[in-house]
Formats: sequence, structure tokens, C-alpha cells
Amino acid sequence: MSREASDAEVSLAELKEEVRRFCTERDWDQFHRAKDVAIGLITEAAELLEHFRFQSPEQEEALFRDPQRRREIEDELADVLFFALRFAERCDVDLATAFRRKMVTNARNYPVEKARGRNRKYTEL
Repeated sequence: MSREASDAEVSLAELKEEVRRFCTERDWDQFHRAKDVAIGLITEAAELLEHFRFQSPEQEEALFRDPQRRREIEDELADVLFFALRFAERCDVDLATAFRRKMVTNARNYPVEKARGRNRKYTEL
């Protein structure tokens, strides 16, 4: 995909294909076994987290008002998405199906009447 597209305009399948094509052109399949891509995913997630480490709520909000810092955060989040898409593409995971199945489980584990306004694990509700 050469132009920018919003979430409403692009499908997961299109993004997975873009990631597949990008990696194929660079001959990266040899480096992208499940373990390697999972390591990349957690590494990029840690880089995203680094932006928020030791930040107060006010400082956190300020990060998003600063265009450069916001862009850095968006880039890290995009890297996380890249590796999630790559993992799904390499391991033949239908992300939409997996996500919806997990949301059914989440709804069962976190019923509104027990979970609303609480940040406890479902085993503690």
C-alpha cells in the first residue's frame, strides 16, 4: 500500500499482505520463525512502554500533545502491529477470528456487573 489509509479504509488481510510482501522482498522469511517474531513483538512493545516509564498522568498526556513525541509513540505502536501482523501471517492465524473469539472469552470472564469500574483480574472479581 503506497498511500496512507485510515483504519476504516484498510483490512487486516491487506496489512498482512503488505507485511508479507515487505519481508519477502528483503528475504527475511529465514529470520522470521514464530519465536523470532514473538521476540520482535515483545521488544517493540517494550520500546513503546519506555515512553511512559516514570511518567505522571499529566506528563503522559503531554507526550501526546507534543507532535514529535506523539509520532515516536505512533511509530513504536506501528512496530508492534507490524510484528503482530507478521506473526499472524507466518503462523497462519486469522486475527479477526482469534480476536473475536478472545472477546467472547473476555466478556464471559469480565461480566459488566462485576468488572465495571474495576481493574482486577477476572479471578479476583
